[in-house]
Amino acid sequence: MSEIERERLLADLAQVVIDSDPDAAPEIVRKALAAGISPLDVLEKGLAVGIAEIGDRFGREEIFLPELVMASEAMRAGIDVLKANWDTMTSQRTVLGHVVLGTVKGDIHNIGKQIVMSLLTANGFEVTDLGVDVPTATFVEKVMELQPDIVGLSALLTTSLPHQRAVIEALKEAGVRDQVRVLIGGSPVTAEWAEVIQADGYAPNAALAVDRAKQLMAASAKAERS
Repeated sequence: MSEIERERLLADLAQVVIDSDPDAAPEIVRKALAAGISPLDVLEKGLAVGIAEIGDRFGREEIFLPELVMASEAMRAGIDVLKANWDTMTSQRTVLGHVVLGTVKGDIHNIGKQIVMSLLTANGFEVTDLGVDVPTATFVEKVMELQPDIVGLSALLTTSLPHQRAVIEALKEAGVRDQVRVLIGGSPVTAEWAEVIQADGYAPNAALAVDRAKQLMAASAKAERS
């Protein structure tokens, strides 16, 4: 495969995400893999480039949530094809940090969390997705088992906000609160609420969740050096 053909395939991978086409993404990923492009490059130099562009457009308010959702779905469809090579791929990447992510108990909203997961993955984070309506005890168990750098708590309902607080309190009771940074988000979440429940960070939208996660990792690194 010539360098021109390789660059064209990588551009196609980025474009299928920009075009928000989850139906076409798997075929293009398979084509790239068959042409000899490594799974890591498919992710980082193809799909991730597309979702980064979409994230930038969303941040500039050039596109809106439906477009961001569909682009995230296209990236997820592409990543699903890569999962057979996931262990090899993740061992080759430079990982910024490990995030355990879930929507808290009493809340089954998934779209925002899926977008956050896509953007974090595209920006070099390893993400373990616990799903939706996640019991408080499960967050604690996974923090103890996986020892992530960050636990992300999503809540889209006002009635589910207390479960964000419950997770933080449960982490304290289990003696592992100081071992992990807690990042919270969701439409009813505010900076004031984050301060009240003593979360380490708050992201007002999916596009900013990556920035907040990077800031938390930088703060952790600084604390370790001091």
